[in-house]
Amino acid sequence: MLRKFNNSRTIRDNIQLGSLTAFSAGMVNVTSVIIFFAFTSNVTGHYAILAEEISKGNWYQAAVVFAWIFMFFAGNFCSNLIVINFNQKNTYAAHSAPLMIEIACLLAVGTYGQFFYRETLNETEIMVALMLFAMGIQNGLTASISNFSVKTTHLTGLTTDVGLLTSMFTKREYREDKSLRARAQVLFAIATSYVTGGIFAGVVYQQIGFMVFYIASLVIGVIICYEYYKIKIRKMVWNRRKRSSRCKTPVIPEQHIRPMPENVHSGR
Repeated sequence: MLRKFNNSRTIRDNIQLGSLTAFSAGMVNVTSVIIFFAFTSNVTGHYAILAEEISKGNWYQAAVVFAWIFMFFAGNFCSNLIVINFNQKNTYAAHSAPLMIEIACLLAVGTYGQFFYRETLNETEIMVALMLFAMGIQNGLTASISNFSVKTTHLTGLTTDVGLLTSMFTKREYREDKSLRARAQVLFAIATSYVTGGIFAGVVYQQIGFMVFYIASLVIGVIICYEYYKIKIRKMVWNRRKRSSRCKTPVIPEQHIRPMPENVHSGR
């Protein structure tokens, strides 16, 4: 999921990455709606609210919403900045670092909400901003390493793509196109995981409250650990094959080495 970049990725890589990150994004978004009455996995609605607040002259509210939009932008910016600068040195590290930052943000929200949150307006505004930054990081990473084919924090563009693909599949020539079918598989996997994550968060929140963010962090942590485990296994297998190939190299005993006749060396 994290070891490959752009066109070297397979459909399986994109489905795995898209499903897990979309599940986490669905959890975060639904939980934030329940607690803060604000969407945190996308900024489409925030742009509309920004325009509304500016038109009414509510400059403080407009500044807050603009800051939220900026935090989502900053998350995308930071994520891709890490990828493009460190991808050549260590692909896994470059792709996992943004997810570690996302985990830190979600754990901070969960911990503060569980033990310190007093439901003040300023606290709410800051926590929503932090979640938007985390979702921006996630969205930026998945889009960057998949050549913009995987975006998991909002479903507006995905729903558009599904509508276009569905209309194309009414013709046989498009239904037989493997690339289009693969694209549809990725999109449906992301949509299903996002909705499933949202439903799961809505049910679980009633029992554990802010600890839902711990579960969302755990899902992201599974991606990091799973890829690290695969790298270790691949390295172990490669080392065994290397040692095995060395052991199988034939060694000719000295007594079986026949000296060449003298007339060959002398040219006679």
